[in-house]
Amino acid sequence: MVGLVWGTKESLAVWLVYRPPSTPAATLSDLLEVVAGWALEFPNLLVLGDFNVHADAAPSSQALALVTSMATLGLSQFVLGPTHQAGHTLDLIFGAGIDVIMLPPVEVPWSDHYALKAKIDFPLLPGSGGEPIWARPRKLMDPDRFRQALRDPVPPGDSLDDLVEDRNNRLLAAIDEIAPKRPLPPRRNRAPWFTEELRKMKRDLRRLERVWRRTRDGASRTSYRTLMEAYEMAMKAAKKSYFAASIASASSHPAQLFRIIRSITSLGGQPNLSTNSTHSCEAFASFFSEKALLLRRDLPANLDTVTELEAPRLTSGPVLDHFDRILPTDVDRFLQVGRPTTCLLDPCPSWLIRERPDVARTPLVEIINLSLDTGTFPGELKEAVVCQLLKKTSLDPLDLSNYRPVSNLPYLGKVIERAVAEQLGRFLEETSALDPFQSSFRPGFGTETALVALTDDIRRQLDRGGSGLLILLDLSAAFDMVDHDLLDHRLADVGIQGIARSWLCSFISGRGQRVALGREMSSRHSLVCGVPQGAILSPMLFNIFMRPLAQIIRSFGLGCHQYADDLHWQYHSLTYYLLDFLKCGL
Repeated sequence: MVGLVWGTKESLAVWLVYRPPSTPAATLSDLLEVVAGWALEFPNLLVLGDFNVHADAAPSSQALALVTSMATLGLSQFVLGPTHQAGHTLDLIFGAGIDVIMLPPVEVPWSDHYALKAKIDFPLLPGSGGEPIWARPRKLMDPDRFRQALRDPVPPGDSLDDLVEDRNNRLLAAIDEIAPKRPLPPRRNRAPWFTEELRKMKRDLRRLERVWRRTRDGASRTSYRTLMEAYEMAMKAAKKSYFAASIASASSHPAQLFRIIRSITSLGGQPNLSTNSTHSCEAFASFFSEKALLLRRDLPANLDTVTELEAPRLTSGPVLDHFDRILPTDVDRFLQVGRPTTCLLDPCPSWLIRERPDVARTPLVEIINLSLDTGTFPGELKEAVVCQLLKKTSLDPLDLSNYRPVSNLPYLGKVIERAVAEQLGRFLEETSALDPFQSSFRPGFGTETALVALTDDIRRQLDRGGSGLLILLDLSAAFDMVDHDLLDHRLADVGIQGIARSWLCSFISGRGQRVALGREMSSRHSLVCGVPQGAILSPMLFNIFMRPLAQIIRSFGLGCHQYADDLHWQYHSLTYYLLDFLKCGL
């Protein structure tokens, strides 16, 4: 007998049986004992082979006992006709959790048995699907070969989009030449703590198990149990050593430390939505795009908003009316900053560009400078690919509102953003255009500065014998709710004019997104408001957009600290003034 398992326990297990004619009848009991163990472990089980029992129209007692016993284990027998030239039914196919459709048998010249043909239908392994997984082999992506495969650029076109399209086509042709996509088997996710020593012990354990099942003697059983106990102890020690080392290495990095602790204590991971037909990528795309529209509908423009939009745009003070052109050395610096993340819309892996900056230097200088000179952002780079992430593993995966959209943008767009972000950030800091108590997305203004300033204000009030009221607010979908017309007006208020403001307006307008789910991609959904998630410039634009809010709050005598979309309002007074303030209904 030979046992095979395809995939996981939830997939398919197969037992191949050959029972010689002279085998004693008692061997059927041993066979049934093994099959019983497999039937409990594997829901989809197939047992087939030459059993050498006469399961004819008038079956023998052995055949009748075998079929009856298999039926009690949940396995049905599917062969109905003769499988031997003498007219006997000696070859049988049993199955549980599997639909077997028998086809006409075929006579073969090398045996007096027929070749049985059947169509077997069983659940596919989750994630493997019916179609192959197409991917580029990582080992073939050599930066030097990639550089040699790049063809010369065609004469530049008349527009920025022509330059971007030619650049992407050249990169795609080069990566297709050195590492074409090919069907690859799905990779098994091995535990990081599972070492080679454990893998060897597991192989030895399986070998001893086979020996014990074959001999059924006490010595082999003792050897098997001894190694089993040693394997379990070694596995626990490997887990402890791995996680202890991971925690120690992240002791000075709180964010990484929290991720490690969360992975250890979490009961389950993210659901595999690619095998769940309950939600489609179109359903996610519609939900994410309509969320901001519904919030905007519930918050219509008031008189103050209309008045602000109709007010003349008068700027006094420094002005940023254009962005300076960049040099090739600037491109090299931009490529080395940040992580080389790759979007599904990118023509090739971004790390290849970072490894060989000479292949991208000249085209990028032309594209970026043309973009800055014309005040336009390439339309091809305004599309994002969105993945969905369950906010907490304890939440219901069937509720779309429990998912957070994670946006991924093309790499070329982020390089262009860095050229603008560097100049825009320098202008905002030199002119002190942002609120002094906005403590996020700014160098030197982190969580520590926000907490120190807030604690200092509270302690000062307590030292004066007064009291304080702290109100904490979190704006819902704040980045997605930024109104483009208001943002344009507030860009002018801080001194951004001319081509610089035209470029920023082009950057936020005309955007869209698609939702990726498994190997499926939704249609494009347009975004009529908000700043793009995952973009380098979005935090700066959000800070500019939120700038008047702190001024309005302070006009009512309240203190205000901001951290991204989190607001801290403070009211300081003597105790009896504070009571009167509370009675007013705030």
